[in-house]
Amino acid sequence: MANVLNSKTGEPEPDAPKGKPEEAPLLREPREGLPPVVADAEGLARVTEAFAGGTGPVAVDAERASGYRYGQRAYLVQLRRAGSGSALVDPVACPDLSGLGAAFGSAEVVLHAAHQDLPCLAELDLRPALLFDTELAGRLLGYQRVGLGAMVERVLGLRLAKEHSAVDWSVRPLPEDWLRYAALDVEILVELRDELEAELAEAEKLEWAREEFAAVLAAPPKEPRPDPWRRTSGIHRVRNQRSLGVVRELWLERDRVARERDLSPGRVVQDSALVEAALAMPRTAQELSALKPFGVRLARRYVPTWIKAINRARDMAPSELPQPSAPGDGPPPTNRWADRDPAAARRLEAARAAVSAIAERITMPTENLLQPDAVRRLAWAPPRPLDEEAVADHLRRHSARPWQIGLTAPALAEALQKADNQG
Repeated sequence: MANVLNSKTGEPEPDAPKGKPEEAPLLREPREGLPPVVADAEGLARVTEAFAGGTGPVAVDAERASGYRYGQRAYLVQLRRAGSGSALVDPVACPDLSGLGAAFGSAEVVLHAAHQDLPCLAELDLRPALLFDTELAGRLLGYQRVGLGAMVERVLGLRLAKEHSAVDWSVRPLPEDWLRYAALDVEILVELRDELEAELAEAEKLEWAREEFAAVLAAPPKEPRPDPWRRTSGIHRVRNQRSLGVVRELWLERDRVARERDLSPGRVVQDSALVEAALAMPRTAQELSALKPFGVRLARRYVPTWIKAINRARDMAPSELPQPSAPGDGPPPTNRWADRDPAAARRLEAARAAVSAIAERITMPTENLLQPDAVRRLAWAPPRPLDEEAVADHLRRHSARPWQIGLTAPALAEALQKADNQG
């Protein structure tokens, strides 16, 4: 991807903070001091009233316990609004934030990487009516680093401490330095939003951004994967159906245990253990315990459970075992196209080149210009007749936004036509 272009010279400039990194001051304390954690109905009512009386956008962030707890629930919600100050809410003690959301009304909510936080906020019945996503704005502007800390440093010339980003936010009470870190994440989020909006407007990308933000808000909840066990890390090493059955049965047992204990599945037993057991096919608890990944305390505690799962897979009829690969509704892996359908391979190469050229011209990652899956499907089974209108309709049916269709449909139609003519 190209560097960000200097608005005056048109030349690429490095994606770096406005000042030297060592000159960027580190934010240490919230402006009004560290707010208390709201953990009861009375405190939540006070915060709700304060935010109802504020003005302008509402900065929101959520802290989860990824890697520690089962699922992606929020364990702390941070908010800030002009005239309201900052607030820290414990969603374990206050699991219904619908009143707080109603206090915002139609005010814009500012999130960083909204796709990560919106699901856990929805579980609390906190659903924004209008969104500004600072991470997505950075992607549309062509920033190479879109983490909150990197963007705050580049755009505002300030530094955020990030040493608590991966801690276990489910612990209680939360340490004061963790709370200070959390409060600072929303401290300057609205200021970042304002600067990014100005940059988007100057780059003539503001309307594109608004379409993207609306699409993020309107996206339905992700459907559960039909075979989530197939995403086990290292499963590519498992070559036969019987061993795949072992991975599946172990994964399902691990998920059950993790859910019951409210632990991240990887803390019960790691993916590598499931794969090692599938390859070794141990018959006894002793044989299983000899496998190194099962030597950790919690995994060892459930050895009888793991052995039962392995034996279930061992005793299954062939028809009960999983197929080597899950059927999909899309095209086959692209590395097989040249052999299976050389014309489709030519179309894919041409389509990718067309999208890349547009992305380079407007300084944006190709995946933000157009989803790769939509391009693959278009190249594999193009509409007939193959013209701009048909391509636009295909992209629309695959969730492309109007701005994306307007930029890419003409070039894609031309590229695909030329690729077909080369055959």
